[in-house]
Amino acid sequence: MSDTQQASRVLRSIGAVLAGMFVGIALTLGTDELLHLTHVFPAWGDSMVGFDGPLLLATVYRTIYGIAASYITARLAPGRPMLHAMVGGALGLLASIVGAAATWKKGPAFGPHWYPLALVVLALPSAWAGGKLRLMQMSAAQPR
Repeated sequence: MSDTQQASRVLRSIGAVLAGMFVGIALTLGTDELLHLTHVFPAWGDSMVGFDGPLLLATVYRTIYGIAASYITARLAPGRPMLHAMVGGALGLLASIVGAAATWKKGPAFGPHWYPLALVVLALPSAWAGGKLRLMQMSAAQPR
């Protein structure tokens, strides 16, 4: 493989991970905003204490979006789709850990501690599921 081809693959790999992350973040922020506007969530900055139901909903849709983002990353990857999905998942895990640490003792506006911990725990399984969906799709498409 030439240096130009190798550089192109590296750029495509980075682009795949960034595209998946962009989709996941955009879906999450859009849904968060919609839920605030429709009063499913309290106004931005208001306490999330006592909002376990909406936070459970947020955990579910963020997990689904994590799977979708990882699938997109794997789909766009120039090779080794599961590795790309897991790299995106590792970056999501890192972001979740940083978010949990940054909000841990910041008061009731950030809700109960189970919520950021759930996001940390679910980051890598969601990435694996998205990558696995892509691998299953690729396997089904191969001629027998």
